[in-house]
Amino acid sequence: MAHAHHPSFAHEGGHEGHHDLEELRKFGFWIFLITDCILFATLFATYLVLREHTAGGPGAKEIFEMPGVIVETFILLTSSFTSGLAVLALNAGSRKGLLGWLIVTILLGACFIAMEVTEFLKLVSEGHTIHSSAFLSGFFTLVGTHGLHVSLGICWITALIIQLTRHGITPVTQRKVHITSLYWHFLDAVWIFVFTFVYLMGVR
Repeated sequence: MAHAHHPSFAHEGGHEGHHDLEELRKFGFWIFLITDCILFATLFATYLVLREHTAGGPGAKEIFEMPGVIVETFILLTSSFTSGLAVLALNAGSRKGLLGWLIVTILLGACFIAMEVTEFLKLVSEGHTIHSSAFLSGFFTLVGTHGLHVSLGICWITALIIQLTRHGITPVTQRKVHITSLYWHFLDAVWIFVFTFVYLMGVR
């Protein structure tokens, strides 16, 4: 009779092990986010030191086109809102709503990236490249790094959508939705700093 309990113990142990792994993955994500904060803080500090060093070329006031940047900002802020709506749909147990809002978030993110790439190409075509001055080196590195992070976020959410389509809402996909949403809000917060310190301070 004593042996009859072993499978349930094994099952409980396996369940606990899985839970511990999930906690560990969450912890790993926080470490990643902290290192990302340090990375962006370094890039901001570098940019603020270099922004006056235009090597005799045009500065921020001459080359930044604010209407486009304001539209970009609005798009990214909206995508943060739709990402939040995806989490609400998840909490309500609606897979359809969750998938719908994640797709909208991706589309908005893609629009943001398309506008940023267009801005970069326009600057390069006008002769303002990463090598033109210390100011432009700092600008392209900071804004480009943020853009790469948004692109990574788009790939991440796309992979999550595929997983949700196949497996539905599970403890694993639930954790991933919460983590990707947090990551997306983080990128949004970083962009607010970019918008303020790079663009607004630049054209002032």
